[in-house]
Amino acid sequence: MKLASALLRSARTRRRLAWLVAPLMLVTFFAAPAKADNPIVQHIYTADPAPLVHNGRVYVYTGRDEDGSTYFTMNEWRVFSSTDMSNWTDHGVPMNLGTFAWADANAWAGHVIERNGQFYWYVPVRQRSNGQMVIGVGVSSSPTGPFRDALGRPLLGNGEIDPHAFIDDNGQAYLYWGNPNLWYVRLNPDMISYSGGLTQIPLTTAGFGTRTGNPSRPTLYEEGPWVYKRNGTYYNIFAAECCGEFIAYSTAPGPTGPWTYRGTVMPRQGASFTNHPGIIDYAGSSYFFYHNGALPGGGGFTRSVAVERFSYNADGSIPVMNMTTAGPPQVGTLNPYVTQEAETINWGNGIETEASSEGGMNVGFIENGDWIRVRGVAFGTGASSFTARVASGSGGGNIELRLDSATGPLVGTCAVAGTGGWQNWTNTTCNVSGATGTRDLYLRFTGGSGYLFNINNWRFTAGSGSGGNLLTNGNIESGTTGWSVFGSGTLSANTSVVRGGTRSLLHTGRTGSWNGPSQDMTSRLTNGRTYTTTLWVRSQSGTPSVRPTLAVTANGTTNYVQLTPAATVNANGWTQLTGTATVSWSGTLSNARFYVETAAGTDSLYIDDVSFQ
Repeated sequence: MKLASALLRSARTRRRLAWLVAPLMLVTFFAAPAKADNPIVQHIYTADPAPLVHNGRVYVYTGRDEDGSTYFTMNEWRVFSSTDMSNWTDHGVPMNLGTFAWADANAWAGHVIERNGQFYWYVPVRQRSNGQMVIGVGVSSSPTGPFRDALGRPLLGNGEIDPHAFIDDNGQAYLYWGNPNLWYVRLNPDMISYSGGLTQIPLTTAGFGTRTGNPSRPTLYEEGPWVYKRNGTYYNIFAAECCGEFIAYSTAPGPTGPWTYRGTVMPRQGASFTNHPGIIDYAGSSYFFYHNGALPGGGGFTRSVAVERFSYNADGSIPVMNMTTAGPPQVGTLNPYVTQEAETINWGNGIETEASSEGGMNVGFIENGDWIRVRGVAFGTGASSFTARVASGSGGGNIELRLDSATGPLVGTCAVAGTGGWQNWTNTTCNVSGATGTRDLYLRFTGGSGYLFNINNWRFTAGSGSGGNLLTNGNIESGTTGWSVFGSGTLSANTSVVRGGTRSLLHTGRTGSWNGPSQDMTSRLTNGRTYTTTLWVRSQSGTPSVRPTLAVTANGTTNYVQLTPAATVNANGWTQLTGTATVSWSGTLSNARFYVETAAGTDSLYIDDVSFQ
C-alpha cells in the first residue's frame, strides 16, 4: 500500500521546493523541456553511472543521492534501462545496504558485469566491524535483480573505492578500483574469488598525466576507473584531479599496462565537483555516461546521470565532450500499440515511482498539473483508443493525452475514478482522435488537490482501417503464432535473446538468401496505399545485409517491394530497420507475402517488434 506518511510527504515537499527555489540558471534549464533529454532521470537524484548492454537493451546502474544531502549520503542502488537511448524505464531498487548484513553505510559507486547468465554487482561499502571501506558482490540471474549477497562477506578490502570489472577476450576477468591509488586483481571464472594478490598499478605522470600543487598526488588519476578494449587497445577512463573533477583517459597494449596518458574526455563543468565515467557501444554508436548537478537542487551531493553520443577519432582517440541538455538522438521510435510501462519516461515533471503490487514499478504521487513525456511515439496513421492501468485511494482525476508539449493538441482524456486503494488496480479506456505520425506524447494529469491516482502501464489501440499493425503477433509475445517459413528452415520462439518483452523469433536452417520469416498479407492490403515498416533484427552470427520485402502477385506477375533500406546487422546487438513504401498492383491480387530476407548468405536471424502499418 502507498503510505501518505509524514516522511513521504516531507520528501515530496523537499523535491517540490527544489524546483521552486532553484537558481535562475536552472530555472532557465527547465524553461524549454521539449529539447532536454539530460539528465536521463528527473524524479530522483542519481550518480556514478555504470552502463551495460544486454540482449539489445542498455541498462544503467546508478547510486542514489538522498534529497537535500550535504555529504555522500547513499543507501541504495538503482537501475534504469532503454532500447532507444531516450525513454528510460525505472526498475526500482534491486539492491541496497540491507543486502549486505555486514555493511552499515556508503552505498557508493559500483559496476555490473554479466558472465554465464549471472550478473555481478561490485560495490564499495563500509564494513560494520571495522569501519573500513571494502568491496562486496551482489549477484542475480536478471539484469534488473533482485540481487543477493554472493559471499556473505567482503570480496576484498584495502580502504579504497570504485570497483570496475572487465573480462578480456581470452576470458580472464579483472577487477580494478582505487582512490587514492589504482589497483587490480585477477578474478577467477566464478567472478566472486580471485587469484594472486592485490596489485597496485604505478601512477606515473607518463601513464596518468601531471597534477600540480599536490606533491602527495603527482598524477591526475583520482578515482572511478573504467577499463575496456577496442580494436586491440585497452582504454582506462577515469575521474581526474579532485575537486572539481574532469574526465581523462589513458591507453595501454594490455589490461594491466603500461598506461600512456592521452588527455581529456570531459572538462570540469556543471554544479557537481565529482564526475564518474562509463562508455558503451550500442546500436552502431558509442555513448559516454557521466553525472552532473543539473537538476534543481542539484550539486556535489545531489547528482544526476546524463549521456552523450560520440564517435572515436580516426586514430582511436576519444574526442573532448561537453555536457549538454539535449542528450543523444533517439534510436528508432516507441511502439504505442504494445503495453508500455508508465515508468518508461523521457522526462517527468513532479511524479515519483514506487514498487507495484503487480510487479515492477508504477508511477505515483501524482498531483494536479504533473506530467510525463514519452519521446518519439510512432502512431502511424492513427490510434482510436487509449487504455491505462490505474489505482486511486482518493477521488481520482484525469489523464490528458497531448502531443508535442504539456499544453499541445489534446487527442483524448481518460477519467480515473477512485478504486478504494493505491494498489487496487483497474483499467480505464477513452477514445483518441488525432494521434498520428511520430510525435512526443505527454500524459498530463489533472484533478483536485492532493494525490490523485497511480498509473502502472498503458497502450493505444489502432483504429479500424487507420493503419494499425497488419501483422499478426508482431511483438512475438505469442511465440511463432502467425508466422511461417518462406523457403526453408525452422522458426522458433527465443527467450534468451530478446529486444523487448519476453520473446523474439529465430529463423535457423536457411538455405537461400530469400528464405525468411513471413506472413501472408493477401487479404490485408489496400491497392495504392503507403505503408510504414519497422522491425528489429540481429544475426545469430555473421554480418548479413537484411531487408524486409513484400512479394505481390497479380495477374500472374510477381513484383518485389523492398519495404525499408537494407541494413547490415550483427550478433552483438539489435538493429532497427524502418521505411515507407507504396504498394500497388494492376489486375487481380492473388498473393502477397511479407518476409525478411538477406542480400546474400544464409545466416540465422532473430527478429522482434515487427510492424507493418
